[in-house]
Amino acid sequence: MKILITGGAGFIGSNYVNNLVSQESNWNEIIILDSLTYAGNLANLAQALTDKRVKFIKGDIRNSQLVYEVMNKVNTVVHFAAESHVDRSIENPENFVSTNVLGTFVLLQAAYELKIEKFLHVSTDEVYGSISTGSWTENSLIAPNSPYSASKASSDLLALSYWKTYGLPIFVSRCSNNFGLFQFPEKFIPLSITNLIDGNGIPVYGDGLNSRDWLHVLDHCDALNCIIEKGIPGEIYNIGGGTELNNLDLAKLLLSSLGKNDSYINFVPDRKGHDFRYSVNYEKIAINCGYKPSRIFQESISETIEWYRKNESWWRPLKDDKK
Repeated sequence: MKILITGGAGFIGSNYVNNLVSQESNWNEIIILDSLTYAGNLANLAQALTDKRVKFIKGDIRNSQLVYEVMNKVNTVVHFAAESHVDRSIENPENFVSTNVLGTFVLLQAAYELKIEKFLHVSTDEVYGSISTGSWTENSLIAPNSPYSASKASSDLLALSYWKTYGLPIFVSRCSNNFGLFQFPEKFIPLSITNLIDGNGIPVYGDGLNSRDWLHVLDHCDALNCIIEKGIPGEIYNIGGGTELNNLDLAKLLLSSLGKNDSYINFVPDRKGHDFRYSVNYEKIAINCGYKPSRIFQESISETIEWYRKNESWWRPLKDDKK
């Protein structure tokens, strides 16, 4: 069995690769396709690349010739590759539409023509928009509010259309906010941790009351494996972490964990079109695939903080490049 992982040098993708390599599995070849944009980092894969089953190919998912050549060798595709930071999508939406929509189309068309057995399209709960109370189910209407989430919603619809129209065995996952090791330090948790290590403050949008459900990246990886093994083609699966916090409370938790006080909170003007609250109901994947998050949030946050403390050589150059 051979698997193609797009975006496998990014945060979630590299954790997925590392997780596959660390486990006993039926995969005798793991091919990673990544264009190594600013968020892609081969250092994330240092250990995995020593495994003889793992092969890395630098390339763009919009390059149809390359995609056909690479995909022709595999049975299963797990598609992570995407532009994913909301702030960047507000500044430059064109990159998000091109990569997330056109790139996904190129992959889907190749998968259809090459008769790929399973295609897992990894998406986000942000496609649903904002919800004031309760939680979205997989039957909830999508109502994206940023160029990023709109581009992901578009790629979701494209993926599902290839199931309905062509019978391509598609699975779509929609996860809540991830955190863990190797997360690029522009996202809230690693940005906050690394800022505090440097003695700097945490930027908090607006009044800080925007709320998110937090999912450890390895719980996410477990859920994706469950979908591949037990999922039903053509279905959508929400993946949640079960820990909902507003940004202000999360900032205070990080401050406490790093021995800092509330004076390190810096309120900044709110993001344009900032969704107030995300929350997914993930009963479906629990019932159909046997998934539930297994990691304790506070313990995982402590482990994440410790990793960033010990791996300054990984994140320091990334932060310096942004200056």
